[in-house]
Amino acid sequence: MHRIFASETAAAPGDSHEQVVLCHDRDSGLKAVIAIHSTALGPALGGTRFHPYASEEEAVQDALNLARGMSYKNALAGLDLGGGKAVIIGDPAPRAEGGDKSEALLRSYGRFVQSLGGRYVTACDVGTYVADMDVVARECDYVTGRSPENGGAGDSSVLTAFGVFQGMRASAQHRWGAPSLEGRRVGVAGVGKVGHYLVRHLVEEGARVVVTDVREDAVNRIRAAHPEVEVAADADALIRADLDVYAPCALGGALDDTTVPALTAGIVCGAANNQLAHPGVEKDLADRGILYAPDYVVNAGGVIQVADEIQGFVFERARAKAAKIFDTTLEIFDRARADGVPPAVSADRLAERRMADVGRLRSILLTGPRKQ
Repeated sequence: MHRIFASETAAAPGDSHEQVVLCHDRDSGLKAVIAIHSTALGPALGGTRFHPYASEEEAVQDALNLARGMSYKNALAGLDLGGGKAVIIGDPAPRAEGGDKSEALLRSYGRFVQSLGGRYVTACDVGTYVADMDVVARECDYVTGRSPENGGAGDSSVLTAFGVFQGMRASAQHRWGAPSLEGRRVGVAGVGKVGHYLVRHLVEEGARVVVTDVREDAVNRIRAAHPEVEVAADADALIRADLDVYAPCALGGALDDTTVPALTAGIVCGAANNQLAHPGVEKDLADRGILYAPDYVVNAGGVIQVADEIQGFVFERARAKAAKIFDTTLEIFDRARADGVPPAVSADRLAERRMADVGRLRSILLTGPRKQ
């Protein structure tokens, strides 16, 4: 409760949230949390994560962390959207396969999102897919990431991976003086929805790629598509391997007091959200001379893709916006160097400035409908 009600002066900047909704439908088995961090720039946009959390407290904490990250991500992506996130507690496998996901549960969730009247717009995340969003949309007007046949943008992992690749190229430019990964050894931890697209970009670039994933089928898919890719035994082995770039692309908290001292890579740039396990890790990375590309900056391609769907999806337009992640990442590195702070601090400052400057405009009263 303190985390939710904390004022900006009593907590870290950006730590308080506008609204948290607990959703429960006994008949369908739905237990969900919708967290709205900020609507300073517009409706809160963020995906729906379906995960078997160990406790309700863990689910709420994850929703809060992810929602905050979406505010900063959307701000730095130049979107007129705030930040929110939802989590559904349970096994994301279909009910017919022993999991908790069902049509009734997804439609029930859609009704809860609809009840917020557009303050929150949802999309896919870990454990949810385009087909799921099509089901949610049968009860809700505020859904993106739908299938192309239903007027949507389809799989947002495509531009998420593209954006991470652009952030990685910018990192290479800043560290080595050229925006190329050719010949560099890149470790990708997690080759699921986003990671396998990232591997393809890296292989086409001429990078030497090493992967790991807890799911054997995900690794086998990479082996079948890219036989030249190496496979590490596990995430710990990958972290300790001789790498130029480490790309965490699974769940959050990958960078902590154990992993950071063990890293050999000079650059960390990946798709996972909330990679820093706790405040201070960004300084630990900087003290070791490791260049960290802030996760919410480089993984914004997916939200750019689903946001474009709101005005009628055009892939080329969305891809052009995602390509600008290269420039944004370089700007953050340059600002960080000029200010003598880690890139994560520089990124936070830039996002907070935009939320404050643009959000302030809400105080200027408008009367009548605004022409589009």
